[in-house]
Formats: sequence, C-alpha cells, structure tokens
Amino acid sequence: MKRLAWKELDAAARAAALQRPAQAPVEAAARRATVKRLIAQVRADGDATLRALTRRYDGCELDALEVTAEEFAAAAAQVAPELRAAIAEARERIARFHAAGAPAPVRVETAPGVICERVLRPLRRVGLYVPSGTAPLPSTVLMLAVPAQLAGCGDVVLCTPAGADGSCDATVLYTAQLCGVTRVFKLGGAQAIAAMAYGTESVPRCDKLFGPGNAWVTEAKRQVANDPAGAAIDLPAGPSEVLVIADADADAAFVAADLLSQAEHGSDSQVVLLSPSVPLLDSVAAAVEEQLAELPRAALARQALTHARLIEVADLAEAVAISNAYAPEHLILNVVAPRALLPAVVNAGSVFLGAWSPEAVGDYCSGTNHVLPTYGYARAWSGVSVASFLKLVTVQELTPAGLQAIGPCAQILAGAEGLHAHERAVGLRLQRLQAVPA
Repeated sequence: MKRLAWKELDAAARAAALQRPAQAPVEAAARRATVKRLIAQVRADGDATLRALTRRYDGCELDALEVTAEEFAAAAAQVAPELRAAIAEARERIARFHAAGAPAPVRVETAPGVICERVLRPLRRVGLYVPSGTAPLPSTVLMLAVPAQLAGCGDVVLCTPAGADGSCDATVLYTAQLCGVTRVFKLGGAQAIAAMAYGTESVPRCDKLFGPGNAWVTEAKRQVANDPAGAAIDLPAGPSEVLVIADADADAAFVAADLLSQAEHGSDSQVVLLSPSVPLLDSVAAAVEEQLAELPRAALARQALTHARLIEVADLAEAVAISNAYAPEHLILNVVAPRALLPAVVNAGSVFLGAWSPEAVGDYCSGTNHVLPTYGYARAWSGVSVASFLKLVTVQELTPAGLQAIGPCAQILAGAEGLHAHERAVGLRLQRLQAVPA
C-alpha cells in the first residue's frame, strides 16, 4: 500500500494518486480483438461455438446448454438449511427496498385539456450474467432477479459458468429458482454475453443484459451495447473498489477489514483510505498486515493492495472533495458524524454511514443493490434498480380546447426552428377548429 500526503502532491501527482489500475494498451487491444472475433463466431455458429468455447475455457463437455429441472432439484438438495434461510432473508429485504424505490406512473394536466402521462412497461426479455470465477455469487442472482421480478419482466434468462463436471453452482441455481428464474444456461465469459445479445439455437436473444464480470465479460458487454443489432447493458463497469474516509476516532481494525473485503475480490480491485489522522493511517496499515495473515484469499488481496492508497488529507471536507473526484463504487464514511458529510457527497455508487455499516452488508442483505458503477462512472451512472428493468413511456392527450390553448406556442417554436411541417401539423388542426361553429 502506498502512503501519500495530499498537500505534498502537485496536480499531476494528485491525478496519478487517484488513477485506477490501467490495462496495458497491448493487452487491452488484444482483448478487444479476441472478443470481437469470439462474438462473430457465436453469431455465425451458435450453439456449436458455445460448446467449443465452454470446452476450451471451462474444461467441460456439455450436451445440453440449459439447466434441467432435475439439475435444479439436485441443486436445491445441496443447499444447507441455514443458507436457504439467509438467502430468503436477504431476498425479502432487497425486495422491500427496491419496491419502495420503484418508479410510479404519472398523470398531470399541464394545461386545461392537456393531459401528460408516464406509463411503465417492463423490458420484454432480459439476460442476467452471474460470474463464478474465483467464487460463486448467489448474491448477484438476488441483486438482479429480484428487481427484474418486481418490474414484471416476463422472460428472464440467466447465464452462469459450469464447473469441470458440467454442473453450475448449486447455490446459484437454488437462488435463481427461488427468484422465479427457471431458464439458466451453463455459459460463462464473453461467449455468454454474445449468446444473450444475439441469440442462438438454445439461448434466446435478450433486449438488455445485466451483471458484473471480468475484463472479458466487460469488453463483450461494451461491444454488444455499441452494436445496433446487439443488446443494451445495465451500466459500464470495471474492477470492484472502495474508498474509505475515516477520522481519528475510527477503529483501525474495522477500516482494515473493509479495505480487505474489497481487495479480496480480485487482483485489479482498488482500495483507498483518506484520513486527516496520521496515527490512524499507521494503525490501519498495521491492521491490514495482521488480518491478511488470516485470509484464505490473502495472495489475491496482496496483489490488489499493490495499487492501494493511504492518503493523508487536511480535513474531512478535503476528503469528501477528493472522493467526489474519484467517484468510488463504494464509499464508507467511518467518522463520528457521517450523516453531516452526506450532503456534500455527489459522486458515489453506494454510501455506508458510520462504523457499524460495513460495505459487506450492502453486498448481501441490507436491501440496496450491489451492481454499481465502477471506474469513475459513478459521476454519471447509478446502480441497478427496478427502473433498470423498465421503460418509462410518455403519453399525451389533448382535447380540442387543449390544442387551442397550447397550439400557438408549438407553432411559434416550430417556426423558430424552421420546421414548417411541424408548424403545419398544428396549424391545420387549429384552422379546422376555427371553422367549426361554436
């Protein structure tokens, strides 16, 4: 972990301190080319390519790509009762929060005889991607399937990689079925994204794709989203990250645990700590080393910590300003009065207030969503919600009196823009109304 004092850095050094781990240009270019070729192969040869790529990358031979009813039943039998209870408990809280924040229809009379509405329509078919690389993620099933269900999406497809034995993670399958998702395909990586975006003999084409993934999955999502024949995506994303703002009263062990909980996601994860307290920064550095010795994924976390930052700041206001510039996926305010800082926070995917709000609860069961914008995209994007699975369609209805009231306004604006057909479409109706006896 690199120690820095913000006041000692010039503008270039400050920008460098907040730089995410960058991919080598050659590596990134090679990945783009490989993913482009892979997508083209899936589009051309469908299931045959999916089987070949699954054989190559996942090391298993698949007869059927789709999970069967028997496999769902076998998976459910493998999930321990206490885990079933925890999944159900988390699902209930996630549903409660997301239902409360769901968009609502709107109907407003903007002028006498002019009714404007917003109606909600669920996406026709959505594709959910649940990775299973270094660890299976049933929590991601909850974060995607619950809001999809609340939105009323009638057709939900899920892809998750199979292991060498040709089976998917039992907990992922159990959670999917619990959330009403019964069409699951044993597919991972960029090929799963391609299959859901364009469709194959087995995998139906989806309108929008959701879910996190590695660099290959992220690149595939970017490419299909940029193709008019492809599919929309939930949000741009990169490696997982957390920024912690802590004051002198923070518990160093808590802060270290929060940093490590993100670092263990992967070698490209990033963790940042901002504090005006030098003793706290020192204590956290020591606590990280102590806790690393007890982590099964310590080697992975150590790789991530090579680009971690422990930054001394002048005060908490400066810390918030730096955080806004960084725009973290997760922001933890481990300070005495965290809610006092919240109004100043403008760029963050999800915020955790106080010493007793670890980021890990947001990953699993507080109720909020853990599919969030990373890599600075929190400046303009929000996390997944029920709205992500809906189209908000506007409607307007005018009575004759309503058109007479606002038609001249439309004519003037259309004339100013030189759009004479627009002006005529209104004017013809107004002339007709003037010709009708009162």
